[in-house]
Amino acid sequence: MAINTDAEDWGGIGGSSDSGERAWLLQSPSVDSARHPEAEEGSRGVSALGAVFIVVNAALGAGLLNFPAAFSMAGGVMAGVMLQMFMLIFIISGLVILGYCSQASNEATYQEVVRATCGKVTGVLCEMAIAIYTFGTCIAFFIVIGDQLDRLIAAVAHETDGSPEGHWYTDRKFTIVVTAVLVILPLSIPKEISFQKYASALSVMGTWYVTIVVIVKYIWPDKDMNPDHAPATSASWTAVFNAMPTICFGFQCHVSCVPVFNSMKRKAIKPWGFVVTCSMIICLFVYIGTGVCGFLTFGSNVNQDVLMSYPPDDIAVALARAFIVICVVTSYPILHFCGRAVVEGLWLRFQGEQVEVCVRRERRRRILQTLVWFVVTLVLALFIPDIGRVISLIGGLAACFIFVFPGLCLMQAKLSETDIRTTSWHLLVVLGVTMVTLGAFIFGLTTSNSIYQDVVN
Repeated sequence: MAINTDAEDWGGIGGSSDSGERAWLLQSPSVDSARHPEAEEGSRGVSALGAVFIVVNAALGAGLLNFPAAFSMAGGVMAGVMLQMFMLIFIISGLVILGYCSQASNEATYQEVVRATCGKVTGVLCEMAIAIYTFGTCIAFFIVIGDQLDRLIAAVAHETDGSPEGHWYTDRKFTIVVTAVLVILPLSIPKEISFQKYASALSVMGTWYVTIVVIVKYIWPDKDMNPDHAPATSASWTAVFNAMPTICFGFQCHVSCVPVFNSMKRKAIKPWGFVVTCSMIICLFVYIGTGVCGFLTFGSNVNQDVLMSYPPDDIAVALARAFIVICVVTSYPILHFCGRAVVEGLWLRFQGEQVEVCVRRERRRRILQTLVWFVVTLVLALFIPDIGRVISLIGGLAACFIFVFPGLCLMQAKLSETDIRTTSWHLLVVLGVTMVTLGAFIFGLTTSNSIYQDVVN
């Protein structure tokens, strides 16, 4: 069943949105796979500029808050910037590869491209990885809500330390639960999420505003803030790998970008390469601006959530916190929607039920899946101390979407060709092997390190 039935959501920059783009992305493979006639009429597609907006929209999010801490863990500004520049080469390559494989396989979603190119087993692993990734991201969103509401309440109560106390209704766990039950749960239950397209555009502007605030606060610091212009140095060269989960989490838009490629007016590799290059450069400047200025402002004392390092009574920062809360509140239902669609697809595929039975039971399954997902993510968020713990764990999984699966698709696509194997063919196979190896290394290293740190602490 086509999840996003509003074809006009793809009509241009104004109509393109995070909700529409991500909803199209992870559609359930069963029940009724026929697209609506009006979707065919929308084949005029999205312009290159509109596609750039959608890709930037998909990449920027709450992960932005963790970049200053990532620079601190990497050992300073130079190490953090060089690592981002190095990884950007493979990030852009992965996006181009996905466009190429989508065109070759004639599939319109990330998991279906992987399934068609690499086989059923790899496709199932990809779907499971998407479900786990979206689940972890939803936990991180609840943690961000708790962090920002703490400071916003403290600003209203004129608390100087940023941690309001004395009233049960200002307790962090209570505010997270109330926001989740009254706002996020009602937005997560509906079958369609196209109504969130305007809020999603607002959330993107909010992330840009956060970057501007961090930069301005570094250039013109408040009286009670003393910028640390001397960057820290890493204890060893391996410390730079500590920043990889955050970078992967921040730039991971690959799962969302396959349908963007298929929605373009000119569905070809050359314009797609231009789109993803421009998009990733925009994201690079946003992340570097936030990471560098946030790190230089607070040095090694920067919080995992950079906004938590600022005083609670700063009006500009308080507005940034409000924007982040809006961003997270609108993004949670979208990510949950994507994860629920994958879970639904896996369930229907393995159950092998008749279409009529699937349609009749859809509402009951959807409500049950939503409630279980919501309750588990909420409970875990209440007992996980900071966003850095979650990002360090799921950031390694994001490396699989950026490196491993695109690399496997490229290798399979080239190995299946029967033409004469030229030098370019061999170079592309080597690129695929390199991406798979690098992605597996990042995933194994960051995930094991995250688990080790959790056990130690």
